Amino acid sequence: MSSGSVGRSRGTAVVIPVRGLEGAKSRLGEVLDAEERRDLVERLLRGTVSTSLATPGVTEVIVISPDTEALDVAAGAGANPIAQRSRGLNPAIVEARAAIPPDARMMVVPSDLPAVSPATLGAVLHAADAAGPPCVVIAPDRHGRGTNALLLDPPGVIDPAFGGDSRAAHAWLASSAGAAFVEVEGDLGLDLDTPDDLLLAGKTAPEVLGVE
Repeated sequence: MSSGSVGRSRGTAVVIPVRGLEGAKSRLGEVLDAEERRDLVERLLRGTVSTSLATPGVTEVIVISPDTEALDVAAGAGANPIAQRSRGLNPAIVEARAAIPPDARMMVVPSDLPAVSPATLGAVLHAADAAGPPCVVIAPDRHGRGTNALLLDPPGVIDPAFGGDSRAAHAWLASSAGAAFVEVEGDLGLDLDTPDDLLLAGKTAPEVLGVE
């Protein structure tokens, strides 16, 4: 049996960490007011949950957040909501990892990727199938420094290292753990942090911004 068939039979749990709805994406304040930013964040969260659930090979979607409103939105979209007790992004992911079945893989998908789709998530899963465990698969950001999606097989092969230069950090951790490190380029490279990102999203995924 190939490593790919093993990976698909085991399934993948998607973890979506969310800081909160109110006050989110403050760097977009130049072009969107607070209400527009909240609407955007909520729309992105719903879309990320539904897209993840529609991706073949994904068996569960977990949203972890300290924000009860974000958890309500996630639950309404079909995700398993977990109230975050720790503080910070990486601790949140580690906390969510404890809820994942030991025989599953874990894929961390932020909720601010406008071009997320079953095809783009499927490309990350396919790369993990091809590599086989232990492996660390990332979708780097468009600047080549950050990480916009992270798949760990097994989930504890490394600890997440999101933050500045996380692409290099994840590569180093994978090497230290003796795990394969694979990068998947593509549309997941775009996230929504700045007005420039918003302009690009309007061209590549206008439906996310409410523009058809």
